[in-house]
Order: sequence, then structure tokens, then C-alpha cells
Amino acid sequence: MAKARRRRVRDTWKEKQWYKITSPKAFGGSEIGITPAKDPEFLLKRRIDTTMRELTGDFSKQYVKLKFQISEVAGDTAGTRFIGHQVTTDYVRSMIRRGTSRIDAPVIVKTNDGFTMKVHMLAITTRRAKSSQQKFMRETIQQLLIKIAADKSFEQVIEGLVTGKIASEIYHKAKKIYPLKRVETIKTQVLEEPQ
Repeated sequence: MAKARRRRVRDTWKEKQWYKITSPKAFGGSEIGITPAKDPEFLLKRRIDTTMRELTGDFSKQYVKLKFQISEVAGDTAGTRFIGHQVTTDYVRSMIRRGTSRIDAPVIVKTNDGFTMKVHMLAITTRRAKSSQQKFMRETIQQLLIKIAADKSFEQVIEGLVTGKIASEIYHKAKKIYPLKRVETIKTQVLEEPQ
């Protein structure tokens, strides 16, 4: 009877090195995780999702999910860039009540330093609004957002959108048109960066 030779399996894990992933400077440059890779080149464009609570320790911001992408590797540290954020669907559902209107206002904005972003704002009225009122409110929010973004840098826009400062600014201006309960930025996505 012939003996079957056992093939030696190579352990690829031993060849890999662990890299520390850090958030962009706008988010404090803190460590957001670790990842293994055989070659630093394989890390580039890898996506990392984290919550605002994990980054800042603020439990009230648990519903905000941040998206980063590895853009550079220096030694055993991988630097990231912000590519977007989103709030959880259960948080959005918790804001909407019977007898209110949900006004979605997605818009593409450009910052003063050349970044193009898609921003999705959500406004919730205190009582049901007619479709014509909703349309006017949507257009107003979009125009306000384009104007605000054009005056600020990418980092200022991101900080304002993620922390809710821009949503608050829009709320105070838009509530004069129709009574609003809340304005929230539910999603952002970086479409284009300056070359």
C-alpha cells in the first residue's frame, strides 16, 4: 500500500504584520483599530467603519456611523481619510411620528477647497405638510446647504455635518417657513477630492 505524502500547509498568518489604523486629523488622529497585512500596499483603499461613540466616548452619538478609507501607510501606522457617514435606520425611524411629514433633501455640495460631497438632509415637521410646502422646504434646505458648504473648508463642513452644527443652523433658518420638529444630516458621501 502506497503512503500518501502529506503536503505541508504554509501558515500565511505568520508572514503578516499588524498595522495600527488612525483617524484623520479632523477626528483627532486617534487609533480606531488594527489590521493585519502581508504588504503595506494591500492596506490602501481598505475601508474601516466606526461609531462616533468609539471615537469620542460620547454615548449619545452611538447612532452616528463614520466611514474611513486607508490612504497612507508610514511604518506600522496606517492613516485614513474620511469618505462618508450615516446615521442608523432605527434612529431615523425613532424621529418620525404619526401626523408629521418627512422631507428628504439630498444635494451635491462643493466646499471652498474643491471637495465635492453628496449630503442627505432630513427635516421632520411638527404637523403634516402639503406636497407644495414640502417641495418648497426641500428646495430651501438644499439652497441653504449649498451656500453654507461653499463658504467653508472640507474639514469645517465635515465637523459641522457630523456634530449637527450645520443641521441646527438650517433648522433655525428653515423653521421660519414651516414649523419643524427636527433637521438631521442622515448621510454624507465624499464624491470627489481636489487633484
